[in-house]
Amino acid sequence: MNKKAFWMAVITIMIWSSGFAGVRASLLGGYTAAHLVLLRFLIASGVFLLYAFWPGVNMRLPEKKDLVRIVFLGFMGISVYHIGLTFGVQTVSAGTASMIIGSAPVFTSIIAVIVLKERMDLFGWIGLGIGFIGIILITIGSSGASFTISKGTIYILIATIGTSIFFVFQKPLLERYNPIDLTAYFTWAGTLPMLVFMPGLWENIQEASTAAHVSALYVGIFPAAIAYATWAIALSAGNTTTLSSMLYLEPALAIMIAWFWLSEWPSTLSLIGGAIAISSVFVVNFIGKKKYYKGSDPL
Repeated sequence: MNKKAFWMAVITIMIWSSGFAGVRASLLGGYTAAHLVLLRFLIASGVFLLYAFWPGVNMRLPEKKDLVRIVFLGFMGISVYHIGLTFGVQTVSAGTASMIIGSAPVFTSIIAVIVLKERMDLFGWIGLGIGFIGIILITIGSSGASFTISKGTIYILIATIGTSIFFVFQKPLLERYNPIDLTAYFTWAGTLPMLVFMPGLWENIQEASTAAHVSALYVGIFPAAIAYATWAIALSAGNTTTLSSMLYLEPALAIMIAWFWLSEWPSTLSLIGGAIAISSVFVVNFIGKKKYYKGSDPL
């Protein structure tokens, strides 16, 4: 693997792993989910504005033919993903949320089959089935061993689908744009829909604790801005499948960080489900052989 891509991916995974606990810490410190997700992406948007006006930086404006794709991916990868995740971790632990998000490659494979007309062999479909069993166990474990699906779990599953779409369709754009420039456009496009949460933001900032402010600032600068940029750099320099396989480490790191930061630990059933869901990704990607129709470009 390209060394640059490898180290950019390592940095990304370490920062993203801490984001789950950081978001939950801000919520526990007094922020509402709506105001937190808006605040962190106002911060992230500000970081990219500083980048845009930094001496020597010459951002390339998006071409008209790419605007719809950029806005759509910004909405799915930033708005849908982060609104779903932030509302979800109000009631779901950071570690459990990371395991559900860790099953994203399962949804990515389904999207690839439906939209890209990708074909999978028997092992691929078996892997998807195993993945859904794992997701069901995580869901039951996060609901107190009852068979009800909590709102938080539903929000996080929606977020997982959103980020899966984002990962599937951003690669062609990375072949034509500077990765940091593109990440800035995704961030700005994804932040605009969040402005609906603006009413009451200042009052909520005044009510939240100092620890919550520090966490909000952290998740705005690092997981929401820097990590997306480093991941885009990694994708532009390396193989998507190989790099995506490194994301399997994220739930384990997120669980450990949440344990140290918040003293949270997922239920045993959720841990078993997480292990099953993540193992299914290996079945789909490394055992199941996939065939692509060349030239397929759905957007």
